[in-house]
Amino acid sequence: MAGSQSESHLEADAEAEEGSSASAVGRRPRGRPPGSKNKPKAPVIVTRESANTLRVHILEVGSGYDVYEAVASYARTRQRGICVLSGTGKVNNVTLRQTGSVVAVQGQFEILSLSGSFLPPPAPPAATNMTVYLAAGQGQVVAGNVVGDLIASDPVIMIVASFTNVAYERLPLELVEPQQQQQQQIQQPFSDLFFNTETQSDLDAGGVYRPPHF
Repeated sequence: MAGSQSESHLEADAEAEEGSSASAVGRRPRGRPPGSKNKPKAPVIVTRESANTLRVHILEVGSGYDVYEAVASYARTRQRGICVLSGTGKVNNVTLRQTGSVVAVQGQFEILSLSGSFLPPPAPPAATNMTVYLAAGQGQVVAGNVVGDLIASDPVIMIVASFTNVAYERLPLELVEPQQQQQQQIQQPFSDLFFNTETQSDLDAGGVYRPPHF
């Protein structure tokens, strides 16, 4: 009788072990498997700049060339709007508009401040202008809007920003009819043919663009 009881206990233990092992196999383990990690995400590659992107350039105008015409030619050729942020160098043979009169000044001057905007056609001509402050001899300062020559006597370096989209709006807005209040794009962009057309041949070893000679 004792032998039959021990056999029944052994059978019960074996059934319990089989049940626990079956439940362990059927239950999904929690957490990540050992050695697992997040899959790396593919990098985002931008193959084309947005048409609203501002690009910064360093322009150098060589000695003997007209600074105004060099920048205007660059804007026309690239079909990009140009904002001149600053400039350094020396110029001579300057023609400026001051308080309604045009003044031609001879001699050499150092650029104290240079700013302006240049838009290619079909932008209105009034959107293109350049203002310069020049240091003359004995602490004199000559300033005005450039309306003629601005000849570089030494290389002139300019920091400029370029863009392709321009919104033209008439102000004040309350005087414009509602259907005309929407932004009128001069051209969006100026021309896709000239978007991002700078090539390595346009740049020198230091990555500086030099406008064409006139």
